Amino acid sequence: MMRRLLLVVALLFAWAGPAYADDISASARGVVRIVTIAVVDDEVVGFGHGSGFAVGPNRVVTNAHVVELAGRYPDNVVIGVVPSEGDKSYQGKVIKIDQARDLALIEFTGVRLPPLTLFGGKIADGDSLVALGYPGNVDVATVRSAADFIKPQSPVRSQGGFAGFRQLSGVSVLVHNASIARGNSGGPLLDRCGRVLGVNSAITHNDEGDSTFAFAIAEGELAAFLTEAKQPFTKVDMPCTSVEDQMAQERNADEKARLEADELSRASAAKAATEREDAVAQARSRAAASRENYMAGAVLLLVLGALTVGGGGLLLSRERKREAIWVAAGGALLMIAAIVMFLTRPSFNEASVLAVPKAVAADGAAPVEAQGKLVCTLVPERSRVIVSATDKVDLDVGNDGCINGRTQYAEAENGKHWQRILVPDQEASVSVLDFDPATGTYTNTRYLLSSEQMKQARALRKGVPLKECSTDQAKRAELATQQQSIRTALPSVYNEKLVYRCAASDAAAAK
Repeated sequence: MMRRLLLVVALLFAWAGPAYADDISASARGVVRIVTIAVVDDEVVGFGHGSGFAVGPNRVVTNAHVVELAGRYPDNVVIGVVPSEGDKSYQGKVIKIDQARDLALIEFTGVRLPPLTLFGGKIADGDSLVALGYPGNVDVATVRSAADFIKPQSPVRSQGGFAGFRQLSGVSVLVHNASIARGNSGGPLLDRCGRVLGVNSAITHNDEGDSTFAFAIAEGELAAFLTEAKQPFTKVDMPCTSVEDQMAQERNADEKARLEADELSRASAAKAATEREDAVAQARSRAAASRENYMAGAVLLLVLGALTVGGGGLLLSRERKREAIWVAAGGALLMIAAIVMFLTRPSFNEASVLAVPKAVAADGAAPVEAQGKLVCTLVPERSRVIVSATDKVDLDVGNDGCINGRTQYAEAENGKHWQRILVPDQEASVSVLDFDPATGTYTNTRYLLSSEQMKQARALRKGVPLKECSTDQAKRAELATQQQSIRTALPSVYNEKLVYRCAASDAAAAK
């Protein structure tokens, strides 16, 4: 146990990494250098290099002209795929090429890269964008040997603005002014959230001091190419919102919700006070009327009693003693009843009027927590989507935080939420999944991490033994503690946050 604790502490100190999430850096982990070498009779007859980026774990896109040596020397070319992380390069092969669009698809094995996501939304003139790749002029200044070309290193980024759409040899291209050079060919052109807007392919000549502009094959052309190649890809069209803006929106939404709750509470209190005053007034009026009725009845009985006693006296004076006794006794009983009625007249007790049952909900119904089979739909205005699909999510929420009958969530937020942190083996991301039964809100907060950060996260994950659902509260408490060690090690700012609103599925609602 002590060794495990020391390991966790060591990893936390080792992972004091970035305090923020950088979308461009996350996309950069899927960018590669493409190197082509043609060898004939043991002699190098051609060498070229460019850039590319992952569209699948083992497939990358680049420009067709980057791998043009493969056309000239089909049986004598080695295509190297050099990731931005790690310590190895890998051999690839062209599986699809489109000369008209200047695009090529390369497959390789040996490592899984994080695929980039395409952006299918609108771009406005002047929008900020970023080019990633391996410009040759940087290589000229820094490369010292041929081995440096196949050594993994992070791509160079340059920032610019969108300048418009054009047609280049019948192909739709984006015009931009981010600085690129030979070697950037095949690299991605990204928006501020790291989504692919296009594939950098060419630059203009700057004769006589003209400004340099660059061309990138448009996302629509790339999507068509990938579809023809039967290559699955992810595409989103939600506008790019910075993490800072999104978090500010969340704070504003939380503050608005708090103010609305306070206002509702004040309105409810005022309404309750008014209702109490009305109830007291009505009760007081009813009590006064009842007291008056009792007193009137007592007076009437008293008068009747006195008259009856008087009648008894009259009978006695006429020597009708037996009758006088009975009449006088009846009068006495009437007078006693009058006294009793007077003494038992209703009094007004305000406390009894205010003693009403405690309400359990605003509408008088008991609060209902979301449970069972649910369908969760994305709430765009509360979400920041940069790389993930936004399909509906099906949840089966069982007792004690058992989700979908197989995954145990732990108590969080003082026992009000169910939460699970996922650290996958094959993806470069950590997801914090949270379900709030009271509001039916399901949240997936994602952190896109480097290979080194993922290695450390997986080491921390090994300390989480509870995989399947369990009714043992002690084990769930241990799970919560162990997950907190992973949560603490994550960057303070996420990359992506998907917020869903959940409701009972049609099948569950029909029961």
